Amino acid sequence: MSRGVLSTAKDGTLLNLRVSPGAKRASIEGPYGEGAIRLKVAAPPVSGKVNAEVERFLAELFGVPRSDVAVIRGTSSRDKTVLVRGLARAETQQALAPYLP
Repeated sequence: MSRGVLSTAKDGTLLNLRVSPGAKRASIEGPYGEGAIRLKVAAPPVSGKVNAEVERFLAELFGVPRSDVAVIRGTSSRDKTVLVRGLARAETQQALAPYLP
């Protein structure tokens, strides 16, 4: 995850996350180093529930359909790369601005 938090993909934006399961509620906790964003989710770390919660939370945050958000790397890891289809990098940065320094 050395590319930075955001990078541009052919059909959207890639977002690097460090995910912590089992929180009281889903929330963005700020940066995780220079290459990712720390995201806490309420889902337990079993059978893809964390990935589903990550996708649901980010779809709501970015105002896109749930089907436009997909974990494409790190499905069984805390370090995940998520593709947000149809959203430009600038739009993604703007939505994340309140959570990052």
